[in-house]
Amino acid sequence: MYCESFDISSFRLMQTMIFAIEEINRSKTLLPNITLGYEIYDDCSISAITSKAALVLVNGEEELIEYPDCKGSSNVAAIIGCDISTSSITAARTVGAFGIPLISYFSTCSCLSDKQEYPTFFRTIPSDKYQSKLLAELVKTFGWNWIGTVRSNTDYGNFGMRTFVKEAQKLGICIAYSESFHRTDSAEKIHKIVQVMKEATIKVVVGFLHGTDMRVLIKEILRQNVTGIQWIGSEGWITEDIFSPEERVRFLTGAIGPATRRTEVAGLRDHLLKIHPSRFPDSVFVKTFWETLFSCSLTMGNATETRSSTFQLRSCTGNEHLNGLENAYLPAIMDGSSYHVYKAVYAVAHALDDMLSCEEGNGPFMNNACAHISRFQPWQLLHYLQLVTFTAKTGEVVYFDENGDPVPTYDIVNLQMRTEGSLEIVNVGYYEGSAPEGQELVLNIDDIVWSSTDKQIPRALCSEPCPPGKRKVSRKGQPICCFDCAECGDGEISNTTDSIDCVKCPLEYWSNQQKDRCVPKKIEFLSFEEVLAYVLVALAFMGACLALATAIIFFQYRETPIVRANNSELSFLLLFALTLCFLCSLTFIGKPTGWSCMLRRTAFAIVFVLCISCILGKTILVVVAFKSTLPNNNLMNWFGPMQQRLGVFVLTFLQGLICTIWLIVSPPYPVKNMAYYRDIIILECDVGSLKAFYFVSSYIGLLCTVCFLLAFLARKLPDNFNDAKYITFSMLIFCAVWITFIPAYVSSPGKYTVAVEVFAIWASSFGLLVCIFAPKCYIILVKPENNTKKNMMGRGIGQSGSR
Repeated sequence: MYCESFDISSFRLMQTMIFAIEEINRSKTLLPNITLGYEIYDDCSISAITSKAALVLVNGEEELIEYPDCKGSSNVAAIIGCDISTSSITAARTVGAFGIPLISYFSTCSCLSDKQEYPTFFRTIPSDKYQSKLLAELVKTFGWNWIGTVRSNTDYGNFGMRTFVKEAQKLGICIAYSESFHRTDSAEKIHKIVQVMKEATIKVVVGFLHGTDMRVLIKEILRQNVTGIQWIGSEGWITEDIFSPEERVRFLTGAIGPATRRTEVAGLRDHLLKIHPSRFPDSVFVKTFWETLFSCSLTMGNATETRSSTFQLRSCTGNEHLNGLENAYLPAIMDGSSYHVYKAVYAVAHALDDMLSCEEGNGPFMNNACAHISRFQPWQLLHYLQLVTFTAKTGEVVYFDENGDPVPTYDIVNLQMRTEGSLEIVNVGYYEGSAPEGQELVLNIDDIVWSSTDKQIPRALCSEPCPPGKRKVSRKGQPICCFDCAECGDGEISNTTDSIDCVKCPLEYWSNQQKDRCVPKKIEFLSFEEVLAYVLVALAFMGACLALATAIIFFQYRETPIVRANNSELSFLLLFALTLCFLCSLTFIGKPTGWSCMLRRTAFAIVFVLCISCILGKTILVVVAFKSTLPNNNLMNWFGPMQQRLGVFVLTFLQGLICTIWLIVSPPYPVKNMAYYRDIIILECDVGSLKAFYFVSSYIGLLCTVCFLLAFLARKLPDNFNDAKYITFSMLIFCAVWITFIPAYVSSPGKYTVAVEVFAIWASSFGLLVCIFAPKCYIILVKPENNTKKNMMGRGIGQSGSR
C-alpha cells in the first residue's frame, strides 16, 4: 500500500529523528559504547497502515529500512510517533499489550492521557486538555460569549472540542453553532457548513481542525466568498503552511491561536541541507522527497513508483540545491514539531542511560535486579521512561507527568499582514503551564491585528452586557448568554457588569438613582433649620410672650375686683404653667437624643398637670365660693389659700412621681424608624415603657375630665362674671384638640408627626390662655368701668370670700 501524496514536513521530522540518533551515537557521555538503531515506517496517517506498521515493529519483520550498523534482535524497544491522534490511538492499543513505549511528538488528543487505556503512551507535545482550556481563556479574555465552532470529525477534533466546550461553559461562553466534518466528506456537507457560517450573525469561530481539514474548509469559503471571520485556531493548523498566499491573506488575516513553542535545534538545519539522493541512493523516502520538492524525476522521466502519477516529469540533474528554499522542509523559523521529535529521541536515550547506570543489587525490579542493556524487555525501559528527567540543550527540563504528558507551553501567535502583502506569524503572548494558577496566560492585546485589520476587538455577544445597576434575566428557551437586562429594585444594587442578582443594601443604606451603589439613607427629623420649625418656634414664643404679657397686666391690676375675684395666686401660677407649656414644645424640635426624649415627655406631662391642676383649683373655688354663701355652710374655711396651694402641689407631685418611676424603669429613648419609609430613616423618640406612658396620659385625661365636669355644672351659677363658663369652653377646646390629635398623629409621616404633636401643645395652650384670660383682659383694658365690685356681684350674691 502506498500513500497518495508525500508530506514534506513529515520527512523533515523523520530527518530530525535521524539527526538526534546520530548525535547521541557520537556522544561520549550519553550511552557511551552503545549505538542506537532505528526502523522507519510511513503510516500515511491512515489507521489501517498504522496498525500494520505497529505489528511489523512488534514482530520484527525486516521489510523496513534499518540502520546499517544495527546488530541483534530487530524487535524495537520504543516507538517515536505517530503524528495524528487517531493513528497514535491505534498504535498505542496495538503495542500497549507488549509493554512497548510509544512517544508521540504531535498527537494531542486528551484521550491519550488515560493510562488505563494507553499505559505505554507518552508525548512531548502538550495535551489538548491544556490547549482547549487556553482557547476558552482566550475567548473570555477578548470579551466574547457567543461564538461558532468547527472541528475535525476525528479523535483530535472531537475530544479537543468537547474539552473546549466544557471549559467555555465554566466561563459563561455559549456556542451559537457547532459543526464537524472530515476531509473525505461530501462537497455538499462542506457547503452546508460554510453556509451556516455565512448566515450566522456572529463572525468569531473557533476552529479545532487538522491542517488538511482546514484547507478543505478554506477552499469552500473561498468559493462562497465568505469574509470577515475572526478565526481562533488550534495548533493543528494555525502555523501550517498549507494555504496559498492569496488564501492566507484573504481569509486568515487576524487569526489567533496557540502554537507549539518554536525552538531551533542546534545543527539541525545543517543536517537538513546535507540531504541529497547521492548520499542515500537506496532510500525511497529521499528519492520521493527530492522529486516532490523540485518537481522532477530521478528515474528517466517518470516519477518514483511510490507515487501513482501519470505525468511525465523532467529529469533531476542532481545539481538542485536546498539552500535558499523556504517551505515546510526548511521554514524560515523552525516550528516546535522538530523540537518535540528531538526531545522524544533524547527521552528514550536518557531512559536507556539510566538503565545502563543501574547498580546490581539496587535495581528497581524483582530481587533488586537491574535490566541488562543487551537483553532488556520493553516494559523495563517503560519503567525508566516514566521516571526520566533531563535538561535539554535549550535549558528546558524534560520529564513526563503521571499521565505521560509534558509541562504545557505554548506561544500565542497572530497572523498579521506584512507591508509587501503576505502574512507573517507574530508572537503576541505565551502560555506557561508551570506558572502559578491564574498567571499562566500572558497576552499583549495591543499587538494583535484582527480580521478587520484594525486594533478594535470584534464583538461577539448574544446580548450586550448589563451595566452596573441592572441584572441579567434569562430568556426562556435560550442559552445563558442570551438575556435581557432588568433594573434592580429599590434598595438593591449591582456594582459589577453582568450581575446575575441584585444585592440588597444594608439596613441603614439605600440604593442611589443609578442602582450601582448603596448610600446612607436620608435621616429625617424636625430640625431647627426648617421653615416649619421656624413657624412652630415663633408660635411657641408668641404664646409664651402672650402668657407673660397677661401676667404683667394681671400684676399691674392685681388690686382690681376682676383680678381679685378670680384668685390672683392661681391665675399667676396658671399663667406660669402656660408659659412653660409653650416653651416645652421646643423640646420636640431638633435631633432626638437621650436627654431630649426624656425631657420632652416628662416636661410635657408635668407642666400640663400643673396647668390643669390650677384650672381645677379655680373651678373648685368657684363652686365652693357659691356654696359658702348658703346658710350654715363654712366650706371656704376648708378651702383657703393654703389648701389651694397644697392641692395643686399634690396633684402635680403625683404626676412627677409617675414620671420619675418612668425614667428609672424604662425611660424614652431615641430610635431610628425605618418601617414607615424604605429610603428614609426617621429619628424619633420611643416612649420606653408603654405602661408608664399610659399612666401619665390617663392621669392628664382624668384631671381634664373632672375639671370639665365641675366647670360644666357650675357654668350657670348666679354670678355676673362666672369663671366656670370660660373654663368649660377652655376644656372643650383642650379635649377637642387632643382628640383630633390622635388620628392626625397616626396618619402623619416622619417629621410631621412631631409637628402635629407640637401644634397640639400649642393649640391647647392657646385655647386655655384665650378662653380663660382674654375676657378678663378685655374688661381690664377696654371696659375698665366694668371692673368694679358692684358689677362683679351683679344680681347675684357677693363673693366676699374670694380674693
